[in-house]
Amino acid sequence: MIRQDLQAIFDRDPAATSKLEVILTYAGFHALLAYRASHWLKEHHVPFLPRAISQLARWVTGIEIHPSAKIGAGFFIDHGMGVVIGETAEIGDFVTLFQGVTLGGTGKERGKRHPTLGNHVVVGAGAKILGGIKVGDNVKIGANSVVLKSVPANSTVIGVPARIIKSEGERLPDLMMDHTNMPDPIADRFSSLEQELIELRKKVENRDAGPH
Repeated sequence: MIRQDLQAIFDRDPAATSKLEVILTYAGFHALLAYRASHWLKEHHVPFLPRAISQLARWVTGIEIHPSAKIGAGFFIDHGMGVVIGETAEIGDFVTLFQGVTLGGTGKERGKRHPTLGNHVVVGAGAKILGGIKVGDNVKIGANSVVLKSVPANSTVIGVPARIIKSEGERLPDLMMDHTNMPDPIADRFSSLEQELIELRKKVENRDAGPH
């Protein structure tokens, strides 16, 4: 699984040039190694040590992953500073999180209070996914979005609160996300309304300018 985590970095980060560089300098990989160790200890009912390892990793990397969280293979945290993954969070295979992402609770729930992410999910920088909700396979979540409701598979969501802007019956073709060209349906609607107002104004002006 660690080998798959390492390969995921080369598959998704064009800046990665060598295994030595990644192993020595990538904070996301360091945090994930600490998580793999602490999670194994937690699964074997070792007291105190798993939490101590996760807190040490937090101080060193700026990434907090609870030892009880469940994370699949091929997981990649890009840059990673400020990433928080809660105790009951579940993450599928080949998931990518950018910096500042929170998989947290709402403060009102007990039991399963953190989100579940499917396979091949991409979460943009600063996004917050809160509560015991489910995010389906192949979902893309735009930067700084706040996701409070479950998201169906093969969707793209953006906004505060997040709303679905794209949904298909098949997996979205590209794994990573073009953050600079995310569509904004609200802005598009305002633009459309503005164009309609301009056309109406021209009609009124032409009518007023006509013979009386």
